[in-house]
Amino acid sequence: MAAKDDEKIPRSLLTIAIVLVLGAIAPMLDGTMVNIALNDFSKDFHASLDHIQWIVTGYVLATGIAVPFSGWLIQRFDGKKVYIAAQIIFLIGSITSGLSWNLASMIIFRLIQGFSAGLIIPLLTTLLIQVAGQEKLGRLMSIVGMPIVLGPILGPVIGGVLVDYLSWHWIFFVNVPIVIITLHFIRTKLPSFPPANQHAKLDWFGILVLGGISVSLIYGISAAAQMAGFMNTKTIAFIIVGALLTLIYVIYAIRNEKNVIVPLNLFRHRSFSASFCGLFLAGIGTNGPMLLLPLFFQNVRHDSIILAALSLIPQGVGMLLVRPLIGKMIDRIGARIVVIISIAISLVGTLPFIWVDQSTSYWIIACVLLIRGVGVGGVAIPLMSDAYTGLAKVQIPQASTGTRIIQNIGGAFGSAVLATLVVSQLNAATPDVPHLTSAYQFGFLTASMLMVLMVVPALFLTNKLASKVASKHSGE
Repeated sequence: MAAKDDEKIPRSLLTIAIVLVLGAIAPMLDGTMVNIALNDFSKDFHASLDHIQWIVTGYVLATGIAVPFSGWLIQRFDGKKVYIAAQIIFLIGSITSGLSWNLASMIIFRLIQGFSAGLIIPLLTTLLIQVAGQEKLGRLMSIVGMPIVLGPILGPVIGGVLVDYLSWHWIFFVNVPIVIITLHFIRTKLPSFPPANQHAKLDWFGILVLGGISVSLIYGISAAAQMAGFMNTKTIAFIIVGALLTLIYVIYAIRNEKNVIVPLNLFRHRSFSASFCGLFLAGIGTNGPMLLLPLFFQNVRHDSIILAALSLIPQGVGMLLVRPLIGKMIDRIGARIVVIISIAISLVGTLPFIWVDQSTSYWIIACVLLIRGVGVGGVAIPLMSDAYTGLAKVQIPQASTGTRIIQNIGGAFGSAVLATLVVSQLNAATPDVPHLTSAYQFGFLTASMLMVLMVVPALFLTNKLASKVASKHSGE
């Protein structure tokens, strides 16, 4: 009995974990609620999908850019105060997003929201590690993972109900009471976290250049939709700017290897390079369709917003079911086989949307999305974990920053690329229903092709089965 009691998580520690997780609920729900309302944004702001997608793309990009700031802020200031500040910024972003009067104002306010969300999630993990230590971290991380797991299931449904019965403004206003309650508990229940290094420096130039690369390339891709093709002056100009900024970053990183945000020496490690490329492609291939699916249900199948939201539940359930198994599988067989199997399952759950139309049974769609959820749920975690293989202790925070940034940039690219391709297809012909269907089907086909491409970096990930066989033969 005593041994069992020793294994229990202390009540005070559990309280801190729950309060920290409470702070992540609004950002995680918000990230999934917005997709279901894109059709309403398009109607209210009189804008096409290639413009509307910036509501999602801008948010995801801002989330990625905020990641290095979270590490810097927690080193220089009290962690509790930083977490409170991040919540207040998210509250301001939510209120202003709900009050948006046009598309430009919405995108600006979503950038504020995205930046604060990008601070909150890494802060949550860092503060929990500080207070829990390694022994109890595993059990506490299962609590931390709940908003991430439940977000894709509950977010679209809550968003659909709010938009259908109230208006799209309320998917932002609903965050207000959640954040106010969270702030109360943070102030009263969370201890102080003294700064570790008040003289810590931030690579401002590196962050600006990486942000510039992302925005230039994504804007260039988005411009292709307006011009109904990629061979136009605006697209080419922005892609050239993105390429030049990439060259500038490489030169800068070579000259400032010790202080740069993502050091190039990380790419000498095969697992990191493979994970880096895989996470970028995963952002496009797996996250991109999440933008298209709600629009497909509403525009092609003419579903109500609530029915569209309910149709997405099986995908979230699939992600929930596979999550507990992924860690064990990585430990036993390594990331390579897990990722390749997950890609194959994701393909099985995405390819059918090339043929799905208005007449396809909801039961078939539900089964397909359940399979897709299982596949998508098994891609990112092994890619993230394998990025740290073979790295020195000092390189792990740098690798963590790099992988988080590229994952968000990939997600932003996914939204932009697939939205651009769908709009380009629609601009190429009269947007009647059959052509509307084929435009979305082309978007899903592109996502499927990018998933196949993910196999290339996956081949360079860790394979523990091969290592076990090799060690067995050497032992003989």
